[in-house]
Amino acid sequence: MRRRSSRLAALATIIALVPLAAPIAVSAKPATGCTSGTGLVFNPSPLVTSGNQDLTDQNDADYPALNDERVSRPLVALDGSGYLRGTWAIVVSATGDPAYETDCTWNYSRHDDRFEQSMAYYWVTKSQLYTRSLGFGVKSGWPAINGDQQRVRINQWGADNSYATDHPKDEMRFGKGGVDDAEDAEVILHELGHQIHFSASPTFFATVEAGGISEGFGDYWAATVVESAAGPTDDPECIMDWDATSYTSTVPHCLRRLDRDLMYPADITGAVHRDGQIWSHALWNLRTAIGANHADTAILWGQIGWTGTTMPALAQRIVDQVTTRYGSREGAKARGAFAERGIL
Repeated sequence: MRRRSSRLAALATIIALVPLAAPIAVSAKPATGCTSGTGLVFNPSPLVTSGNQDLTDQNDADYPALNDERVSRPLVALDGSGYLRGTWAIVVSATGDPAYETDCTWNYSRHDDRFEQSMAYYWVTKSQLYTRSLGFGVKSGWPAINGDQQRVRINQWGADNSYATDHPKDEMRFGKGGVDDAEDAEVILHELGHQIHFSASPTFFATVEAGGISEGFGDYWAATVVESAAGPTDDPECIMDWDATSYTSTVPHCLRRLDRDLMYPADITGAVHRDGQIWSHALWNLRTAIGANHADTAILWGQIGWTGTTMPALAQRIVDQVTTRYGSREGAKARGAFAERGIL
């Protein structure tokens, strides 16, 4: 979750207590044959692309300073239905009309809930394309990373929060209030980080410490996929800045950061989002030390089959992956990245 832990006992209670809106009835519309097209999205957020930290949501209003930050990006691997359904992402419900276009162009203003549908489809697909660029699901013997079709619900949780779940169905649910969550690419990618962990191991979330790891990885995954898609940003350690404008008065607006000075084990509190910033800092250290491709490959391999114990246990698995794949010199750098946070 963005602000609450995922797949811990409390999550089951939250799911049970929060009613979901009934699915919107969709009248039959003819298939369009669009297996690719384009859509307007934030890349990754209007604060990043404009450099203007004074932008605000203004109750989901359209105004030029925000709409001008939309950019056209390819929407690929679509199923030809005209809806935002494809190989790796499917928008299964929404508070407004499901996005359907006959001209293969999904262009909406940011006040229109269909804009968030385009955002979710684009960024979920972009994450999968990134893992495939590393070799997962492509190279012989390399499994796909969370390679099934990801279900996405937009604005159907009546709270200003979002979460990923594998119960009762494997899907992500994005809430509203302040900045609607699916308007921020890093919120989408953070929740997708939890989905990656659901697919990595059925017992990944066995401990509270593993919950902190998942929160930290979600933040890290958001930053690394954004850079792969949009290029370097001025402050990549600042996570979910557009969403954070609803909660923060300081500049830059950051829901969390990848460079907080928190140490293992002294700063472990059991609060998973705080603890996660120890883990995300170590992963960012690793990325800085050996490069994004090597770091992300080792991190993803290390997580497969992990049974959810402690930060040092998973850190050692990742270091072993680095050493095996890239040699002892990079392995030593990897160990140093985790040691700098007290994890190894």
